[in-house]
Amino acid sequence: MPARTTAAAALAASSLLAAALSAGCSGAASSADPAKPAGAPPLTKAQAERVLASFTQAADRAGRGLDRRSLHAIETDPQLTMDVAALRLRRAVKQPAAKLQFSETTFYIPRLTGYPQWFAAGAVTGRDKQALRHAMLFTRAKAGAPWLLAADPHPGEASLSKVALDPDGYATPVTPDAKGLAVAPGKLPAAHAALLTEGPRAAGTSVLAEGPQTTETYKALKRGEKTLAGRGVTLSSRFSAAPYTVYALRTKDRGALVWYVLKQNEAYSSTRPGRLTVSGDLVGLAPTRAARTRLDTTVLVQYLATVPPKGQATVTGMYRKAVNVR
Repeated sequence: MPARTTAAAALAASSLLAAALSAGCSGAASSADPAKPAGAPPLTKAQAERVLASFTQAADRAGRGLDRRSLHAIETDPQLTMDVAALRLRRAVKQPAAKLQFSETTFYIPRLTGYPQWFAAGAVTGRDKQALRHAMLFTRAKAGAPWLLAADPHPGEASLSKVALDPDGYATPVTPDAKGLAVAPGKLPAAHAALLTEGPRAAGTSVLAEGPQTTETYKALKRGEKTLAGRGVTLSSRFSAAPYTVYALRTKDRGALVWYVLKQNEAYSSTRPGRLTVSGDLVGLAPTRAARTRLDTTVLVQYLATVPPKGQATVTGMYRKAVNVR
């Protein structure tokens, strides 16, 4: 969060790929009808506001002080790994984060029956053309444990406004294996990974609608591979479902709003040293001046998707960050 970077390039030779990618649940959950609430909310709206306020203060200090160690007290994976990498980039380029301030905050607190507990918060940072929406997800592992930011994809629209609330203002969680949807939330990561790796004709990918984060990203990756080949660089890229919990909330149309994470593994190779350089999003993760003929990178991508009862799921938000270079 405080370390978020908008750098478009992962490598000088592959800025097209990163630009293409950036264009653009808990066991306690229940798939009960919103009119028939089950479980109890883990906290009140006032308490959620205090959680966000405390996080904002600590994250602001970490970002402005380039202190990635302090993130361990306020975040958990995948957000922690991604923001630590982003702070390493900021430290490398000597660019502290701007003051962190949220506006237009909304809270979506599900009724739960056990741990881990979680809730979502919508907010906006920046103003006018610089405004950026957030779909933050906070989790708590057990009673007395701190609330930690686990995910924060950036929705391209006010996706959270679609979440259904019961008469008391609380949301309803949806299980990863929930029935009655175009696709079960837990199956989204594998379908999305297959589409980005093998294309929209791959088995199981028809559950996803065309769009910037699905079919257009795949096409851009293929174009990027051809561009790199013309420069003497070979690229192979593979996506897989990352080992993180899938979270979902019931929407007003009886669908679901889903948070999930993919891992992207890229392998760049060239017979000529110097063709591959560490720059853009990879800065801070590896030495920049070493001559090399191969680069293997690991990228985490958080997604937010809306799943209707029938039809296709639409990916509405993302946050992408390279987290490792070898």
